[in-house]
Amino acid sequence: MSPKTQKALFLLERFGNFSIKETEIYKPGPGELLIKIHAISLNPVDWKIQKYGFVVENYPAILGTDIAGEVEEIGEGVIGFKKGDRIFSHANTVNEYAGFQQYALTWASAAAKIPEKWTYDQVASLPLALTTAYIGLYNIAPHGLGYLPPNSAENRGKYAGTPLVVFGGSSSVGQMTLQLAKISGFFPIITTASVKHTAYLKSLGATHVIDRNAEHDALVTEVRNIVNGQKILGVYDAISNAATEQAALDILSPQGQLVITLRPPAVEAPKDKSVFFVWAAPRSPEIVELVEELYHDLITGFLEEGLIKPNNIEVLPDGLAGIESGLTRMAADQISALKLIVHPQQTI
Repeated sequence: MSPKTQKALFLLERFGNFSIKETEIYKPGPGELLIKIHAISLNPVDWKIQKYGFVVENYPAILGTDIAGEVEEIGEGVIGFKKGDRIFSHANTVNEYAGFQQYALTWASAAAKIPEKWTYDQVASLPLALTTAYIGLYNIAPHGLGYLPPNSAENRGKYAGTPLVVFGGSSSVGQMTLQLAKISGFFPIITTASVKHTAYLKSLGATHVIDRNAEHDALVTEVRNIVNGQKILGVYDAISNAATEQAALDILSPQGQLVITLRPPAVEAPKDKSVFFVWAAPRSPEIVELVEELYHDLITGFLEEGLIKPNNIEVLPDGLAGIESGLTRMAADQISALKLIVHPQQTI
């Protein structure tokens, strides 16, 4: 018999402290699944919500967007899932659907089954970064670059010969963007990162890795030399600060489009170039169809084929009690090319 209560990590108030408390275990509604969570990952947005007080309006609040676990209970009308199935999903910052707890609800239409060769820990590193990368590349303007998603055989490799530049290739979003860009056939795929990650990022799909510390003019010149006269109409900036946005705008050809992951834009775009902000809230009306296609139809196959590989991971001890120290490390910029993973069921 399932327990009636669970442990969850609550952010008690805006700008407040975290505390582990007992709360209810939710009942799935029509089209929903109850997940017994075995692994969650931490994201920069988690500490930023605490520090800056955005996104969440109702407190106490449960945060966390990346969840992996097993199906515990199935809501009315759900087909294709059974109790015990291993799944992962992009959670939402609404308490019943959030990640920092032992059980959560999700939408069956936006849950993906985990291939046998991948663990809960590995796939828990994916959802927020994967969704953000996918939406930024494939949603229509003004929510993304508007490329056709690789959702059919004819769309895989569709953009062969089309350059793409990705700022911050070693970030979680950057890694997912590189892999999706490779599936879509972009070439060359140019990224900025610490040079120590060069071999790894090339294994994900980058054709050229430029030192993230390169001076502005040198960076722009190097990108132009690589594309050798081709137009650059798409840049994905997974860092989104004044320096990267300015470099991206200078790299773009007229009528080019820049996707950023933070707002507001740090610099003003010229009239002949566009800047779009991507916000991967999984139930937002402008992205929900793409999210459901990605999780329901595509990502399990991409994982099985090895086209998408999860991030490198580090598992934190002490279950939900280990989250705060992990968020502190992230806020201090001590994490690079790595996802921090927590096991909620290990919470004492």
